[in-house]
Amino acid sequence: MSAFVLADIEIHDPAGYREYIEKVPDLVAKHGGVYRARGGGHTCLEGDWEPKRLVLLEFPDRSNAEAFYDDPDYQSLKQIRQNTTKTNLVLFDGL
Repeated sequence: MSAFVLADIEIHDPAGYREYIEKVPDLVAKHGGVYRARGGGHTCLEGDWEPKRLVLLEFPDRSNAEAFYDDPDYQSLKQIRQNTTKTNLVLFDGL
């Protein structure tokens, strides 16, 4: 069963965040993940959610998504993201 990671990212330091967006795609791919959406336009149809930049990743299953997030090579990149953005991150199972 596919698993998805949805990120709502508000970038505070675009220059610092650049390293993250340049390096993280290789780690996503390493764990079988693919980008399904990455920062395109969006419209909130219901509710009061005001996402800034949405990113949707699809992984073959939950274990691959967790392996990506826990990968030792990702930890320094995660720190860059946490230092340069405010992020809400959700892992959920697909159909």
